Amino acid sequence: MPEIDRRGFVGGLGGLAAGASLLATARPAPAGADAEPVFHYDLTHLYTLDLADPEQAARAYDELHFVSTLQGIVNRDHPRLYVHFVDHSEFGTKDIDDYWLAVLRRDGGLLADRPLRHLGTLEDLVTTFRRSLRGAVVWDPNVPATSDVASTVAGARDLVAVRYDPSPDSLYTRYVGIRDAADGPLRLPPVVRLVRDDGSSLFTGRGPIPGTRRESTGSAKCDAYVWAVEHYLRTGRSAPDLGYYLDGYWLRRPQGKLQQALLTNHDYLVSRRGFFFDLLPWDDEAPVDDPNQPVGTDQATLEEILRVAYERAGGAMFPVHGFVPWGYKYTTVDPAGGHHEPVATEWRFVQVASAYNAYLDADAENLDAMANASVFRHAPLRSAYPQRPRPTTADLRARGFVDASGAVAPRRYVMFYVGDYDSAAWLYQVMPYVWDDAARGKVPLNWAFNPNLAERMPVALDLARRTATSADTFVAGDSGAGYVNPGMLAEPREFSGLPSGVAAWRRHCRPRYARWDLTVTGFVIDGYAPGMDAETRAAYADFSPDGFAAQKIEPMGLVGTTPFVRMGPDLPRADPATAARALRDALDGDLAGPPAAPRFLCVRTILESPSWHREVVDMVLAQAREAAVELVDAHTFYALVRQHLG
Repeated sequence: MPEIDRRGFVGGLGGLAAGASLLATARPAPAGADAEPVFHYDLTHLYTLDLADPEQAARAYDELHFVSTLQGIVNRDHPRLYVHFVDHSEFGTKDIDDYWLAVLRRDGGLLADRPLRHLGTLEDLVTTFRRSLRGAVVWDPNVPATSDVASTVAGARDLVAVRYDPSPDSLYTRYVGIRDAADGPLRLPPVVRLVRDDGSSLFTGRGPIPGTRRESTGSAKCDAYVWAVEHYLRTGRSAPDLGYYLDGYWLRRPQGKLQQALLTNHDYLVSRRGFFFDLLPWDDEAPVDDPNQPVGTDQATLEEILRVAYERAGGAMFPVHGFVPWGYKYTTVDPAGGHHEPVATEWRFVQVASAYNAYLDADAENLDAMANASVFRHAPLRSAYPQRPRPTTADLRARGFVDASGAVAPRRYVMFYVGDYDSAAWLYQVMPYVWDDAARGKVPLNWAFNPNLAERMPVALDLARRTATSADTFVAGDSGAGYVNPGMLAEPREFSGLPSGVAAWRRHCRPRYARWDLTVTGFVIDGYAPGMDAETRAAYADFSPDGFAAQKIEPMGLVGTTPFVRMGPDLPRADPATAARALRDALDGDLAGPPAAPRFLCVRTILESPSWHREVVDMVLAQAREAAVELVDAHTFYALVRQHLG
């Protein structure tokens, strides 16, 4: 397959042969790396720029993209660069990046024995790491999708991503377009151009797609992704490790926070040589960022990416990090300009992705920004993290939950599914608040930290297990070791027509559940997918033997000896009094005495603190008499369901 060289001409591909596997695991750090300094670069000066000014917004975007791709390259084999950027002031007062740096530098932490050196300018950064960079990949601001393609190329070729901009003060002029011999040592030659030398677009949506044997899709946006598929994903130069991140369209509507351009999320996938995209998952409308494309072209391109990734993964499950950028595109949220609601678009994307064996690490809007995952990914983990022993029947009798005949006492048994932690970005931003809350340990909480988050945020999962109280229980979240619709794994599979992926899902979940001693799946999101069939339920009974909850399922039942329940309501994200009223309503309101038969209710809470949960519980129990309500951990909850049904 030919490739476009830096002049836009066709040349040989070179590099890895098709079928080669890239970075299944990170290579060991070079000898002596533990004594090297860790460099620190502060990006928060970019917050002083006025995003309402297009030139200032572009300056901010360019530096973020430049630094994030550089960081992914230099952190590939071991951590060398840590950045300070993510602002979380609307949630609380903690400095998120400082918090996690402190965790890494504690005794025994990943960076505990490494000196820390601060770099003051971008020039200092380039000077420090110039030997690790092979040059630049230049992208086209007139085809915003090429910004995502540039991140793909950056990881595959060790190139820094730079937007084409010949103005005097641009990064392109300073590092790529310079010709002065005195500046030679810091020049980054344009090894790959996604735009012509004169700034005109390489991808036009007409004629043959440059550098390939394929005809245009009718969309410059989709042509750029097809080009990347042919040169990187299909050949094995990029790993089937995907990123769904907002592209350069942000520059046309830089509303909200700078960090929601999500460029600092790119470092992890660049370090993994991953593949980036930003495509509409609906085939009944044209996307707002490419309104003249043939309707359905975005989804067709998305499905091609997923199918090729499936083939590259050999039919195994593969990740998609990131999520639908619903505040900017594809939904009815103003000014995104789409025809479908945000949740509907979420469910549609998960449905399509699941049909190809893709699981999500879902960086959803508002808490989607993350930095330094290329550092965190190197944090070591133990081979096993055991939880407390599961309750036996004797334990349940001792607590008064089961009588001498084996019958479960008639009470209302409630468990809190504490979510949503199916995104490494959400865990990274929120855990410093909820985990350090003074009330943690006062009420039984079932933390739904998805085990696949260890790919980007192992330090958080390790911290949770090392500091858990006896009231902290861990369950898998949406919908196991990654967010999928399990009903889309079983044949017949809409969209893909592929063979069943249930066995692949089981193989994916088993070792991750085993490492983290997870035996309960707290919530399976079925979305638009069919409910789980017998084969899929049997898979969950295998890797989640103590129980699971789902949406499209009977109110309660057993798969062999594995209990399941239908998921209860979400408690509102509101003050504790409002949430307590909602919980009482879900329990039928009358809590003056026990029910005629045992009742079981699993309710979801979203990003709420232990203090909030304790207040809700205190308000409900204040009205409950004669053991009407019992708040229990997940293992006790499902043991009682099994006992009741068995």
